[in-house]
Amino acid sequence: MNRASADFGPLARWYSILEFIAFGRDLERARFEFLSRLSGSRDVLLLGEGDGRCAERLAKLAPGARILCVDSSQRMIERASRRVVGDISSGRVTFKCADVLSFTPEFGRFDAVVTLFFLDCFEDAGVASIVARMDAALRPGALWLFADFALPKRGMPLLRARIWLKVLYAFFRLSTGLRVSKLPPSENILTRAGWRQIECRDFQWGMIRSAVYCRHPEMVKARRSHENGQRSPSRRERFG
Repeated sequence: MNRASADFGPLARWYSILEFIAFGRDLERARFEFLSRLSGSRDVLLLGEGDGRCAERLAKLAPGARILCVDSSQRMIERASRRVVGDISSGRVTFKCADVLSFTPEFGRFDAVVTLFFLDCFEDAGVASIVARMDAALRPGALWLFADFALPKRGMPLLRARIWLKVLYAFFRLSTGLRVSKLPPSENILTRAGWRQIECRDFQWGMIRSAVYCRHPEMVKARRSHENGQRSPSRRERFG
């Protein structure tokens, strides 16, 4: 089951309160840490926007940007919309209720995509599918803003993170029907898809991470060639 088949609507009203009780302001700090990097953006895609805090902040930081928010919960969208009423009226912020795994964004439209505590709601294959689906929608030089839970490398921080993640996944399974039970390797998937991390900051002893990724042109080109069934010519083919 992916995020779209889970129902996050019942948590819409309480989401910010619950996260503050669990982690103080660190989830919000992670969300906003690198938003200013998008101040000059023209078109931004927010996947799994949630209650609208990111859209509200980004609309202020990037006054020239058009922002498309995609979320599978209509109740979340309704709550988020109340934060950006003026920007909706002007057409700067729009919302779409859709399953991101079947959502097809406009070709070459966006210069940034944002996933904040969203990819952790999918299994490995789901994250890989999302990353691949976004590829054609992004312009050269696009940025990917990422914030999510992470596993520290060792010691007590790692043990603490594992315990917290078990608790969190159990809670969301009971409250939303989410069936994902472990953290997907989202950052590794981004890297394999041709994205390169250029900035990063950890919170909560490494359990929460905020990062900025950029597209690596050579890796993207190689991956696309592979997907198209192309191969580099051999030395013999090149020189006869």
